[in-house]
This record gives sequence, structure tokens and C-alpha cells, in this order.
Amino acid sequence: MSPADSPLTLEQILATAEDAVRRYGPDKANVVDVARALGVSHAAVYRHVASKAELRELVVARWTEAMMSPLRAIVAETGPAPRRLRKLFDTLIATKRRRAAEDPELATAYRTLAADAQTVIEAHVDELVALHAAIIRAGVKEGAFRKVDPTAAGRAAFSAMWRFHHPAHAAEWGKPGEKEAMDDVWRLVMGGLQAAKSPAKKTARVAAAKTSGRKSSRKSHR
Repeated sequence: MSPADSPLTLEQILATAEDAVRRYGPDKANVVDVARALGVSHAAVYRHVASKAELRELVVARWTEAMMSPLRAIVAETGPAPRRLRKLFDTLIATKRRRAAEDPELATAYRTLAADAQTVIEAHVDELVALHAAIIRAGVKEGAFRKVDPTAAGRAAFSAMWRFHHPAHAAEWGKPGEKEAMDDVWRLVMGGLQAAKSPAKKTARVAAAKTSGRKSSRKSHR
């Protein structure tokens, strides 16, 4: 059976569109060029994609969806919220940078395509914010974070790390001092989220430390 006679799938269309973008740039993400590359009629492609604009949106959605699985898995994990939030930050940064390094042509074209796919980008950002919010909500519940609006705090935390993972800042990645800057931002985020230590608990810790010190002193003089 020839390719023209095989059942055409949306996955084939999007994979072919991505390949065309890698080789020739974002302008090739259109129905005419994709149909030509697949060896099918325009009508065959239009059965799956309504327009050039929708094709571009689907290409962008495919790119963003590919990075979400490990991030969703972190939210589903158990464990202290501060640890999971830092893991989410680190994984988001590492995933975006790895994809940009492994597929630079598509990563560059993605920025152009994304400008015409704002609905898809907004949905992607909203999900990323929701992942941050879910962990912050858990942190409030467990007492690790102070009482905040999880969604507002999630958006602020996500935005604080923007320069370390957004492709627009790719030229800054890996510069000297970046790791220290990232840690500084992380400490700032945690400073705004962490619950204040209660005076009673602090007093109890100080008292326990003094008692322990006195016991150690008595033992040393025996």
C-alpha cells in the first residue's frame, strides 16, 4: 500500500509539519507544504486540520505537551512541599533547556509559531501555574507554607523563575553566576512562602538546647 493509499492520521500530519519547520523554517508549517511532503491531497490534510492557523496551533501544542509528563509526576508525588516545589523548578528549567539543545531548529521556530498561537500558550502557562499552585496548596495544608492564595502565589513563583527557562532568555543560560542567581531567586520565593516559626516552638527549641548543653557540661565534669 502506497503512502497515498494509507490512512492519514493527525500524528503523521504534525510530525511532518515539525520536520518541515526544522528544515525550512516556520513558514513551512502550512497545509500546502505538509500535503506535498506527505504525498497526499490538500483535502486529505483538511480532513484533520481546518486551516493553516489551526495546524500551527497544533504544532505548538505538541511541543508544549511533550514536556509536561515529568512535571505532572512531581505534583503527584508525596513528600514535603518545599522539596517538591524546588524539584518542579529544576525539572522545568532542565526540560526546556534540554529540548532547546536537542532540537534547536524547532526551538527557534517555536518562538515564531507561538506568537500566532496565543490561546495555546496561555493554556500552557495556566497549567504550569496550576502545577505550582497545587504544591503550594499542599504546603499550606501541611504547615510548611503560610496561608496564601495558591493560584496567585503559584503564578508569582512561576514568574520569578521565568528568565531561567523561557526561550527568550536562552542567550543568558549558562553564563557565569547564573546558578547563584537561581539560588538567590529560590531563597526569595521560599522567604515569601514559608510559614513563620511560632514563638512557642522557638522558645521550646532554645530551652531544649540549653538543657542539652547543661547535661553535656555535667557529664564532662564527672
